[in-house]
Amino acid sequence: MLDRIVRNTAVSCVVIAAMAAAWTRGFRAPLGVLGGGLLIGLSYWAIRGTVDALIALRSGLSRHRGEAATADETTEKTTRLPLVKFFTRHGMLALAAYVMMVRLHLDPVGLLAGVSSLAVAVAVEVLRDLRWRRFP
Repeated sequence: MLDRIVRNTAVSCVVIAAMAAAWTRGFRAPLGVLGGGLLIGLSYWAIRGTVDALIALRSGLSRHRGEAATADETTEKTTRLPLVKFFTRHGMLALAAYVMMVRLHLDPVGLLAGVSSLAVAVAVEVLRDLRWRRFP
């Protein structure tokens, strides 16, 4: 299901960019929409990587519960790394948003529209699920 949401997000971002190009007849708004799509993709990458690392960490520590002395020592070190990666990735995301808005002068409304392509994709997925669900 996550793969469909990712695919629908990319498709909806391109459709929104095409609509912005037709509406404004310029290049700043569609580029802003595509930049917002890039930002939501980076955010997905950051969150997905952190969740995967924490799940791997939890499953790895649950297998080695018998080694209490080493588990306490390694737990503190291994839980820091995913958190450092999480904040570093979100720092990169904030830097990318800054560059897009301030340095590249992309349209802020276009960026917002591009970021909202995830919400459009989730709404499509919800409607798809409702269409196939039978209510008693």
